[in-house]
Amino acid sequence: MRALVVLGSVLAFLSVFAIWTERQALDTNDWVDTSGRLIQDQTIREAVGEFLVDQLYENVDVEKELEEILPGETKDLAGPVSGGLRQVAGQGADRVLESSTAQDLWKSANRTTHEQLLDVLEEKEGTVSTEEGKVSLELRGLVTNLADQVGIGSGLAEKLPEDAGQITILRSDQLNTAQDIVVAVKGLALLLSLLTLLSFGLAIYLSSAGRWVTVLFCGVGLIAAGFASIVLREVAGGIVVGQLVEEESVRPAAEAAWSIGTSLMTSIATTVIVVGVLFGLAGWLASPTGSARSTRRFLAPVLDEHVGYAYALLAIVVGFYFISAPTQNLRSFLTTLAIAGLAAFGIHELRRQTAEEFPDADIGDFFGRTRERVVGAVRDANLGEHAAKLRLPEKRAPEATAETATIPADDPDARLARLERLAKLHEQGILTDEELAAEKARLLNG
Repeated sequence: MRALVVLGSVLAFLSVFAIWTERQALDTNDWVDTSGRLIQDQTIREAVGEFLVDQLYENVDVEKELEEILPGETKDLAGPVSGGLRQVAGQGADRVLESSTAQDLWKSANRTTHEQLLDVLEEKEGTVSTEEGKVSLELRGLVTNLADQVGIGSGLAEKLPEDAGQITILRSDQLNTAQDIVVAVKGLALLLSLLTLLSFGLAIYLSSAGRWVTVLFCGVGLIAAGFASIVLREVAGGIVVGQLVEEESVRPAAEAAWSIGTSLMTSIATTVIVVGVLFGLAGWLASPTGSARSTRRFLAPVLDEHVGYAYALLAIVVGFYFISAPTQNLRSFLTTLAIAGLAAFGIHELRRQTAEEFPDADIGDFFGRTRERVVGAVRDANLGEHAAKLRLPEKRAPEATAETATIPADDPDARLARLERLAKLHEQGILTDEELAAEKARLLNG
């Protein structure tokens, strides 16, 4: 059983990367969403802006364009103005890329490129062959947009060469390898996901004794796989960026691109962790601990009389996931069904366990026992006795001395001094109002 749990944990770890590769590289909507977040990053915008400015000046004779625009003798200023305009274009490129128009052009270019890439990788008819051609990200529209912003865009689209603003994604000599990788990744993501759940399901099924321990360890394995994926993403980021980027000035943009491009991996790993936590809760619920046993005692009559509601709730949760999930494909559909099947099996086993442990359980008995425990706890605590011990000592007036115990009726000065002393004792809080009144009455009545 332990071998199956370990195998399932390893497969879960590998599934995170296979699913991320499939969704990030082969799902157009995910690709476009990621590209949109890339262009919204300041560091990446600056790098793209520098590329657009370079493309503009490499493919257009800006000085000549300015000579045609400037009037009369000012044409001689075309050279200096061209150099200054390049600085202005570099500073303004970021503002251009911040605009909704430029970002829509960026997303549109990425969507078109990705659809073309998928057509090529899936070998659809009418696409680029593996013998000739390439797949490129076309940013020609952004180059002309930038030229319009700096004032030299009149008729520029006709003057730009076809390859202006192109970023090559895949060359023809790489297509055969890429097509093989796509086939492997597609099958691998589905296979690893199902094998993970199959390993865990088989381990749980074969653990007739101590099944709750197996379920608990399955949860621990999933949580470990999720966290290991997140840690590896951080480690791999440093290695990949370090290997691919030679210029130090480009490194911040590359690091930002890696962080955004692999954010989906973190989301997938987080989902694995959440599923692992649910497995852990299921293992605890079936355990012999006192808290779990009390919970089962409470659930026993519910599962016995209304188990249909539990299955209905499970069906609602699964249905809600299918409705709200951003993407639906065969892998996610089958994986969700497998998880739902394990959950249904868990409900069945929990019902069987509670029926054996508490065959006559009633929900009213649970609340009755809870009331008895509270009353017993209060009785055993002897709260009245403890409250008596906490009573504050009473403040007593000082006993009268021999000199003041008896005051002659014909001695008004002594009587007045006694009244003044009583008043001070009252102000100091030593005498209460009732005690002061009693002392005054006794003094005045002799």
